[in-house]
Amino acid sequence: MTRAGLVLFCALLGLTACGHRPPDQVTDACLILEDNRSWWRALQRTEERWGIPPGVQLAILRRESSFNAHARPARNRLLGIIPTSRPSSAYGYAQALDQTWDWYREDTGRRGADRDDFSDAVDFVGWYSSKSRQLSGVQPHQARELYLTYHEGHGGYNRGSYRGRSWLINAADTVARDASRYQAQIDRCERRLNRRFWLL
Repeated sequence: MTRAGLVLFCALLGLTACGHRPPDQVTDACLILEDNRSWWRALQRTEERWGIPPGVQLAILRRESSFNAHARPARNRLLGIIPTSRPSSAYGYAQALDQTWDWYREDTGRRGADRDDFSDAVDFVGWYSSKSRQLSGVQPHQARELYLTYHEGHGGYNRGSYRGRSWLINAADTVARDASRYQAQIDRCERRLNRRFWLL
């Protein structure tokens, strides 16, 4: 099947599995979403359900997995050579931990949700952000603070566990910049993204 045929097949069936390969570039939201229309629909659904802007959703996923559906933390190495266990159970687009993912599925009733499904991953990001608002007072557009709660957990964030960790502060600042840039890009191309694929 040609690339154009595969894109048409995926669009017709709405298969997020077809989008498992990470985007060729990760800096332009319009290009990312034009190549992955089901991702755009998933971002919109998450914004409608949880109130988190698409730019923030994309920025968090970029930081966590670079849009790799099967991302996992690198294995620890014994003596610097022999691979051993992984440092955590983080997996998928959102790098959600087993326990947190189970909490999400239980809390939302989405028991069949998968961490390597883009739609489920962004819904998880939206859900977690809503918990950040409830438990930590962080607003949906505050990408920097949302990332800190995402990384540290609500208890850790509320205790200020991120303070003094310059690498984490820098990461959160990067997420904020990415979110702002992505949202500005989406604002410019949203009308084009909302067109039916056969009208492009």
